[in-house]
Amino acid sequence: MKLFKCQNCSNTIHFNNDVCLACNSRIGYLRKLFDMSALAPNEDGSWNALADPGRPYIFCENAREGACNWLVPVDTGETFCLACRFNLTIPDLSVPENHDRWRRVEQAKKHLFYSLTRWDLPTPRRAEDPDHGMAFEFLADVQDANGNTVESVLTGHNNGLIQINIAEADDAERERRRALMGEPYRTLIGHFRHEVGHFYWDLLVKDQSRIGDFTAVFGDPDIDYALALQNHYANGAPVGWQQNYISAYASAHPWEDFAETWAHCFHMVDGLETARSYGIYPGETPAGAIHPTEVDPYDAVSIDQIIAAWVPLTVAINSINRSLGQPDLYPFVLTDAIVAKIDFVFRLIAEARATETAEAA
Repeated sequence: MKLFKCQNCSNTIHFNNDVCLACNSRIGYLRKLFDMSALAPNEDGSWNALADPGRPYIFCENAREGACNWLVPVDTGETFCLACRFNLTIPDLSVPENHDRWRRVEQAKKHLFYSLTRWDLPTPRRAEDPDHGMAFEFLADVQDANGNTVESVLTGHNNGLIQINIAEADDAERERRRALMGEPYRTLIGHFRHEVGHFYWDLLVKDQSRIGDFTAVFGDPDIDYALALQNHYANGAPVGWQQNYISAYASAHPWEDFAETWAHCFHMVDGLETARSYGIYPGETPAGAIHPTEVDPYDAVSIDQIIAAWVPLTVAINSINRSLGQPDLYPFVLTDAIVAKIDFVFRLIAEARATETAEAA
């Protein structure tokens, strides 16, 4: 993720900001420009974006709930931003804890859409494309009068519908589930990147007749999915899984392997962009590597460029964590087999970049 500058005072601002802490200017995100902009009010209640003067904007409707800081051009006639228009269901906001959890969920979803739009990936919406469209449901567990859970919401994907249990936005609950599931990496952003990976498997692999290429790298997707998950939860990952899978869960089934790898590709590229924003890069640049302070990782043309920059960066970060007595920030090993899978995903993304102009808002 990039760092941004307030156009009014040049103070550094961040992707989730809606106010500049230095000059108190309202701040909003301009999706078309991939930029945060300071705003000046217009007489009609709209806003003039200093990063895009002359075109009036309004805030997404969900800004009223503190759940969005994206701007919508007035001339589009839309009231919700691109990312929020994918919402099918949001939780009951009359429940106090639901409001804060939904706000955190929306922030994570915005990070997802930042990457999807930076790559200009196709984002068909369920309302417009019932067969291939994407939509989100953000739901809470159903509890009885005594606070006991009587109906649990499972985070997952089903034919374009991505369902997120908003309990994952609670740090303590997510940590409990992380320990229970034995997952070193369990984050809201990770959930979004993983679940959307399933959506893009349908869109870019199955629907584009790439099953044969996929099978050669990840294995047979026709393996009984329910039985494979049952076996994984009963017996765990196979011995030596680290040589072939980015995570233990990836070993459960080729679909999960793809989704975990898809998410990891997002982690790497967005992480490198953050390093670039801060000018962080340890040591010499390996031959063929992109340098985060010079080249935008979203413009990389080869996974070799990404890997050559990512490995020394994560080694340095892990070393810093260890010096502070903390566990590795990046607890993964990138073997040749795993890199081949990441390369498959990277090439899939590169080939799928939309060729037509994205939606206007």
